[in-house]
Amino acid sequence: MTSQLIAYAHWALPAAPYLIPLMVIGPAIAAAVILVAGKAVTFQRTVAFVVLLALAASAGTLLLIADVCGIQTVQLGGWDAPVGITLVVDRLSGIVLLVSAIVLFAVMWYGISQGLRDGDDDDPVAVFLPTYMLLSMGVNLAFVAGDLFNLYVGFEIFLVASYILLTLGASPARVRSGISYVMVSLASSMIFIIALALVYASVGTMNMAQIGMRMEGIPAGTRAAIFATLLVAFGIKAAVFPLDAWLPDSYPTAASLVTAVFAGLLTKVGVYSIIRMRLTIFTDGALDTLLMWVALATMIVGILGALAQTEIKRLVSFTLVSHIGYMIFGVALGTVDGMSGAIFYAVHHILVQTSLFLVIGLIERQAGTSQMRRLGSLLYTAPAIAVLYFIPALNLGGIPPFSGFLGKIMLLEAGANEGSWLSWVLIAGAVVTSLLTLYVMVLVWSKGFLRDRADAPEGEFALARPSALSDVHETVPVAERDDVGTLPVGMLLSTSTLVAASLAITVLAGPISAITDRAAESASDSAVYRDAVLKPGYDEPTRTLNEGDR
Repeated sequence: MTSQLIAYAHWALPAAPYLIPLMVIGPAIAAAVILVAGKAVTFQRTVAFVVLLALAASAGTLLLIADVCGIQTVQLGGWDAPVGITLVVDRLSGIVLLVSAIVLFAVMWYGISQGLRDGDDDDPVAVFLPTYMLLSMGVNLAFVAGDLFNLYVGFEIFLVASYILLTLGASPARVRSGISYVMVSLASSMIFIIALALVYASVGTMNMAQIGMRMEGIPAGTRAAIFATLLVAFGIKAAVFPLDAWLPDSYPTAASLVTAVFAGLLTKVGVYSIIRMRLTIFTDGALDTLLMWVALATMIVGILGALAQTEIKRLVSFTLVSHIGYMIFGVALGTVDGMSGAIFYAVHHILVQTSLFLVIGLIERQAGTSQMRRLGSLLYTAPAIAVLYFIPALNLGGIPPFSGFLGKIMLLEAGANEGSWLSWVLIAGAVVTSLLTLYVMVLVWSKGFLRDRADAPEGEFALARPSALSDVHETVPVAERDDVGTLPVGMLLSTSTLVAASLAITVLAGPISAITDRAAESASDSAVYRDAVLKPGYDEPTRTLNEGDR
């Protein structure tokens, strides 16, 4: 099998220059076609389905090519780097491209199966499909961008799309959370722009490979200040403490399929950007100690917030924040083992967190609510949902032999190998966070699935939700909800696909961890990245702030 994959990688290598821009252009063209199609709903869904499936296949091919044949680059517009726009796919970006493509496809399948339709007053989805395509475009551009400006452009594309998706239904609660999300995102974008200005003023370029070379001649204090500015911008998007307060208030109000893709992907774009900056540009590790404390605070504060929740979607939103801390822990270690653990855990978390939010959507549809005070008996009334919740819940809690346990072990081992007292503090914090995560996941299981609904304090009530994307308006008896208990097969199958993908990480942990090891090792060698982008032999004098030629 290995020899066949290697042969396929070499056979597909000539297609790489076309597949890389396809990851960005494909969703944009699909968005335009869907808009032009008007009310041809079946055609619109078919286009979205086919395009996202093709992107998943392309991402898998690009990862294989990058792993076997090395980093792949495309210079757009006929301008060579560092002058022109460079798109780059290495093992790191290839991994996140593939996982994000799987998630985007599964969530779209979930949404189509949910019965999204055009023309319903309570279901304003004429913009849903094209907006979702633009979200895919922005995420993919952020992953393949070889310069900071186009990384910023990718962020802005998916942020604009996320504003629309977050407020679908235009209910007061969603508009309020949408305004909060917009304000926080605008602040993050402004900080990002300031960071871009600082970078250009310091080194005179936006190309990440060239920035990394020129940053070596910049005073350490200036480098640290620039990195800190970028960390604030990316930290807001990744929802790390103390920049995480917006997330638990914004995500739970959105439709479950929207929250699923936001939780699974958008925060990980921020984490990916932090990893890329740390490995490609700011390689001296000057802020690693600060990142250690940030990781610890993110883990502990997030899980303590989850303990206080009675609504499942809000509870899982807090666990999302908490587990971002594990990835920052791996980055802060600054070692190949730590980076590999962070990448592996990001892959695991994208799939598991998205699965959990999709399951919450199934619970809402089956029981009419996601409030634990009103839930019960789901193990008996919806055993399929029980299984789909139980597996990712144990996985997130770190029960062996699931991928959550394996990812945590990789990070804990990397921390132990680093050996400082602070890394041991992080190890203790990670263990406590894992145990508390398991506790809150079991709490949801006990109250929502094992308990008889008649024993729930408000078990006879549900929420009036006339459509999948509209918001809660009032509390009604469960008997008056005519959509309770109706689960389209596609919703179950799409959720099952993501749960199966998370289980595949466990089954294929050896090969996957080997890829993340190679990704961390190659990404940590900045010379490899620079040679791939700028071509071997490229050299220039070290530049400093005192030079007058900028």
